[in-house]
Amino acid sequence: MNAPTQLQKAQDFLARHAGPRMLVLPNAWDVISARVIEEAGFPAIATSSAGVAWALGFPDGERISRGEMLAVVRRIAASVRIPVSADVEAGYGATPEIEDGTNAGSLLDLTLQVARIRAVREAGGAARVPLVINARTDAFEVKQWSPAERFAAAVRRANAYRAAGADCLFVPHVSDAETIGRLAHEITGPLNVIAGPPAPPLGELERLGVRRASLGPRVVQATLGLIRRIAVELRDHGSYDAMADLVMPFGDIQRLLARPS
Repeated sequence: MNAPTQLQKAQDFLARHAGPRMLVLPNAWDVISARVIEEAGFPAIATSSAGVAWALGFPDGERISRGEMLAVVRRIAASVRIPVSADVEAGYGATPEIEDGTNAGSLLDLTLQVARIRAVREAGGAARVPLVINARTDAFEVKQWSPAERFAAAVRRANAYRAAGADCLFVPHVSDAETIGRLAHEITGPLNVIAGPPAPPLGELERLGVRRASLGPRVVQATLGLIRRIAVELRDHGSYDAMADLVMPFGDIQRLLARPS
């Protein structure tokens, strides 16, 4: 069976944002986590920029270099047959840039951000690289704004990004059902939110109108929490209860990474 082309992957991935079911994207941070997610039956995956950074010894927040981040994304994309949505933090450069938050806790100028999204769309077209652009706004992270101001800014920015050529609109830092439902109603394109605790279950997110639910750093956070639990149990009790039912057989892992001859 021939592997799908990049164009076929992009077309399939974009179509999944329109339904009929909500697209759910667990986030991988290395090849083996990507292969485990793929084998579980998901039609696409996303990378976790925080997870990649942490795995290579960097805190989140564009401390990892562009080259190191892209090298991991490239290895993940080459290891799976399904589409991969790459989270590359703020974009590593003044132009183009997709994520509109800054480490200073404010947002980038809206006009500039719209121009950057247009630049991404134009660059992809010129290079004949099919891109699915998931434009993010961190409006809900601006602490000095009231909840109403954050909501209004998120809707205004998401709709501007949609008009500029974004395929999907990513609004993180929101977990209450009422706000998510209002965002889905007022944003004029597919809404992406972070699933996993404390967000509502996937079925509820889909009912609220969410079209794409990614897990962000939640999977790697849960994995690290399990490692910590295992380590503390080993240190304090010398027992293995925390991992007793979770150990993947060695042969299964080897099979997931085997290359065809």
